[in-house]
Amino acid sequence: MTTADTLAVAGLTRLSTVDWPGRLVATVFLQGCPWRCTYCHNSAILDPRTPGTVPWQDVRDLLARRRGLLDGVVLSGGEPTRQAGVVAAAREVRAAGFGVGLHTSGAYPARLPALLPHVDWVGFDVKAPARLYRAITRTGAGTASADRAFAALRTVLASGVDVQVRTTVDPTVLTDADVAELTAVLADLGVRDHVLQRARPDGTTAAYRAALAARRQRAGCTT
Repeated sequence: MTTADTLAVAGLTRLSTVDWPGRLVATVFLQGCPWRCTYCHNSAILDPRTPGTVPWQDVRDLLARRRGLLDGVVLSGGEPTRQAGVVAAAREVRAAGFGVGLHTSGAYPARLPALLPHVDWVGFDVKAPARLYRAITRTGAGTASADRAFAALRTVLASGVDVQVRTTVDPTVLTDADVAELTAVLADLGVRDHVLQRARPDGTTAAYRAALAARRQRAGCTT
């Protein structure tokens, strides 16, 4: 059986107040993601061939010291569902008495049925209406990435796990009408908590920073 020790962990935030709304958590960043989103600010942890820098034992040790101080652990990335060991990690965190949060964009829907029974909350990243997914993820053909994402979202919604859907609004791709279209699609699927996030230039590529600045300048936005 795959264990949590197999995980390639790119980073560990020992205390976060923002990664799970209303909870004090540790956040584990798992290496690797199949998508190359325009606004991604974690480019250093996208390559799945890069080895981890934090052993899972460090997470165990942290939790042993923080009993009664932390509410839970958020498994983030990258795309955490890329790694098979994420299921064992979630199970282990739960067994230690902590809540389990998951950040995912739904790139690996087949992994969710085994994972979700050990998860208490999901922050689900929906990029765009299906027809515009590839313009943001910059991978796959046609609507392949959207098909995976929306299949994963349906699985999460059907599971009954508490979920917040987030969309980073990339103005170089999405118009106000596109965002309204997506909001309507999500409402039809049963999403009740949809948060819009502003695309930020920090940590993105020079090309994207320039494109974002140009788009905002044309729109008359200075921030």
